[in-house]
Amino acid sequence: MKSVMEHIPVTVPIGSATLDGDLSIPPAPRGLVLFAHGSGSSRHSPRNQYVAEFLNDHSLGTLLVDLLTAGEEREDEYNARLRFDIHLLTDRVLAIADWLAAQPQAMGHTLGLFGASTGAAAALLAAVRRPQLVKAVVSRGGRPDLAGPQASLVRAPTLLIVGGRDLEVLQMNRDAMALMKCETKLEIVPGATHLFEEPGTLAKVAKLATDWFATHLS
Repeated sequence: MKSVMEHIPVTVPIGSATLDGDLSIPPAPRGLVLFAHGSGSSRHSPRNQYVAEFLNDHSLGTLLVDLLTAGEEREDEYNARLRFDIHLLTDRVLAIADWLAAQPQAMGHTLGLFGASTGAAAALLAAVRRPQLVKAVVSRGGRPDLAGPQASLVRAPTLLIVGGRDLEVLQMNRDAMALMKCETKLEIVPGATHLFEEPGTLAKVAKLATDWFATHLS
């Protein structure tokens, strides 16, 4: 009988709160990737869902999980404060990563982090605080500058993907890359703006991320 992809709705306890997520495990996964959303996004982000499905199709498991509770999301929609609370987002990513590592489906599989926008800073700081757990990081249109000088402490191989027309963020990524001492690569997607909405650009992101995780998690 052919094995099929497991799609498992999950709830992750975070102190007195819980965060909702979607865990997808392909047969014989080559590794697992936890998504760190940012800038008001959630597990329902169509861009991150597209990348996650591409990873699944290439034998990588994924966990898309909200970093904010429903109440916090409502607050953030009003004042956009929590999406820039990198300390809070990092603590959430760490708690989710620790929870995932303890799940039976994750046992024996290496973990990577995929961070978008402000979530990329949280992914980098989580990699600093869990060097034995996080084995690779990919940033899509990320704000690694928000990780500050601690970006220099990242040890996990890190791929920075930026749109060629996203000039301000591109410079931020170049500046962050200059601080980093781990294996780091900057990939510029020609013609892409910050959200990679141009035809074919998000597919390029998905392919770059898949190749990076397949290399460093397998």
